[in-house]
Order: sequence, then C-alpha cells, then structure tokens
Amino acid sequence: MASTYEKIATNTLGSAASSVTFSSISGAYTDLVLICAPLSATADNIVIQYNGDTATNYSWITLGGNGTSAFSNRGSSDSIPYVQYQSGVSTTQSNVIINVMNYSNTTTYKTAICRGNNTSYGTDSTAVLWRSTSAITSILLKQRGSNNFSSGSTFTLYGIKAA
Repeated sequence: MASTYEKIATNTLGSAASSVTFSSISGAYTDLVLICAPLSATADNIVIQYNGDTATNYSWITLGGNGTSAFSNRGSSDSIPYVQYQSGVSTTQSNVIINVMNYSNTTTYKTAICRGNNTSYGTDSTAVLWRSTSAITSILLKQRGSNNFSSGSTFTLYGIKAA
C-alpha cells in the first residue's frame, strides 16, 4: 500500500524560540498534518496563524478534560485560535496534532481539527475555522503568552496526497 503522508519539513529547535513558521507550502496535497512535540518552561497554549493573518478571521471551539473535570472554551471573530497543551515543564513533552483540511482550495473557508495531550494536564480537541478562501501557504505557531518554545521542541509538517 502506498504511503499517503509525505514529510514536507521538520523543525527541531536547537535553542529556545518564540515561534516556528512553515512557509512556501506547496498546493500539491489535499490536506496537511502538523505534528508538534512542544516543550516549554511555562504552561501555555499554541496559537495558529495562517498566511500571516492577524485579523479577526478565526473562530474556534475547544473541549477537553483531565480525568477529573471537563472544560470548554470558544472564540468567535478571534485573531488567535489556539490549541491547549500546557507543558509547563521544559522536560515534559506534550503532543499536538493539527489536521488542516482542503488547505489549498481557493473557493472555501479552511478548517482544522487539533488535538493536544499532556500527561500532567489532560487532553483536548479544538476545531478551528479560518474565514478566508486563500490557499494556505504558511503556518506560524507560537505560544499564546510571551513564552518561548524550549530547545528540543519538534514540529513536523506532512502533506497528504489524495485524501
């Protein structure tokens, strides 16, 4: 069986960084998958930005839990859609998977389903809508606060062929 995932790029941080950007993303795939293993000395969330858009063109909803309690958050006409991951310890690896559907289509808005996991925090799922018909050619990830991703954080972008 042929593999449908094709690795586009990987970024493993050799030192702390405030953001990670994947740019010049080809339109040759149907969907994108971004797998993140962020580390941070301070608990925070990952903010997603497409094509440098910082306007209020994003909406999102998050549902999550930690085995004891559940939570939900949402944002409408927001400039900072985010995925909870809450590392909080530079050695506690978190896991974030972001699936961006139909990213290169220029007739529809873009949607993403994101999952965040951390053994100390819990798990959550976030649905994101970007109200733009532009093809996604760059993705910037940063922390919601002014914190940095720690050295050793890994971010890998995959393209899915014929999803």
